[in-house]
Amino acid sequence: MIRSFLLLILLLIAAYFFFPNFGEKQPDGVLIDTAPRQLPVSLDKRFQHKGYTLEALAGFELEARVLGLESYRLDRESDLAKYDLALGWQRMSDNRVLEKIDITQSGRWYRWKTEQFPIPRREIERSSANMHMVPANDWIEKQIGKLGPGDLVRIRGYLIKAESADGWHWKSSLTREDTGNGACELVYVESFERL
Repeated sequence: MIRSFLLLILLLIAAYFFFPNFGEKQPDGVLIDTAPRQLPVSLDKRFQHKGYTLEALAGFELEARVLGLESYRLDRESDLAKYDLALGWQRMSDNRVLEKIDITQSGRWYRWKTEQFPIPRREIERSSANMHMVPANDWIEKQIGKLGPGDLVRIRGYLIKAESADGWHWKSSLTREDTGNGACELVYVESFERL
């Protein structure tokens, strides 16, 4: 009896630490009706973060629905961004659309597939993105790590370029119109809020 109880406790602890948050169930309909906003940076804004030089390329604000969360620990990029968020807005925040699209993340990519397009392909591409999250502090990083599909978030910060002294670099896309390699946003997150 005690052995079974201890096994149950260990399984609950493992589930808490190793399985992602399954997110919040949302009602049907467009939940986020605005697209991300990109703002010009008026001055050269470079700063140090975790041993890297970051350059703000544009201000960035968005409200979005979490489509997926993937964590990384072993790649170079995880020094800065342990989490990638697949995010959707406008009709890509609607259950009636999302229930017809299979969404996966791996290798710093967000992938989707569908048997029958619930909305035009180009709209899916323009209304969703994989974003590499570079949190400004530990609290923001912990909050991002607690997210799951269906959660709604508001994020403010910068689209950035990251460089190191050994020549390594990583640069954000500056448009939501692109797809494929280099299309992800690299977001320095200064402000984070769950909606």
